[in-house]
Amino acid sequence: MLSTILFATILQASSRDYLSDVVKEFKKDWPNNRLVEIVCHGHSVPAGYFKTPEIQSQNAYPALLREGLANRFNHAMINISVTAIGGENSISGEKRFAHDVLSRHPDVVMIDYGLNDRRVNADSVRNAWVSMITQAKAKNIKVILFTPTPDQSAKMDDPSDPINEQAEAIRWLAKNEQVGRVDSRSGRPHIRRALPLWIEGRAGVVPLLLPLAVARRVPREAAGGDFERVLGSFFPGRLH
Repeated sequence: MLSTILFATILQASSRDYLSDVVKEFKKDWPNNRLVEIVCHGHSVPAGYFKTPEIQSQNAYPALLREGLANRFNHAMINISVTAIGGENSISGEKRFAHDVLSRHPDVVMIDYGLNDRRVNADSVRNAWVSMITQAKAKNIKVILFTPTPDQSAKMDDPSDPINEQAEAIRWLAKNEQVGRVDSRSGRPHIRRALPLWIEGRAGVVPLLLPLAVARRVPREAAGGDFERVLGSFFPGRLH
């Protein structure tokens, strides 16, 4: 049932089972298992900012992803580290990538700078993302790129809005670099208004992440779906 419900994103990668090696580690029992490390690198969204300066990290997608994976793989040792800094863009994030991210020896790195990169030179942004991807791939670390989550200041239905241009740039990067992608708009192409970021963490991004761990392939025709139902499968009784 989960494999049907959770096909909520399109994963662009070098193969249909980009994270299969990581999932194999999730499925191992003691004493053959080991700690699987996932690092979420980015800006205020993964950091858990609700309304500055208030932080609700428990409602941000790294925390919810950790809980969802633990429910799905209850014999796995999984740690999710957050190296995100509110207000940061990818140029600053790239400068500390080796020290703050690679030093943790992660299995998977998630990069989420799309919202803040709208205000930065496009060439500099692309170079920063490529640098982080290249550094991770050199160490055989799986990389998942995030398109921007909805923002109240953006015209989400306007293809020329910077948020949509940034999303297209990230989609191109994921395809060109042959890494994973989580597209926050793939499940809701007709969204009319932005959700508060903490709600977006609960009802938007997590259902796009969990399929990466439960499905070997994500068919394009299955993208989208009932997000409340998805979350309910992983967090029963916690959506009200």
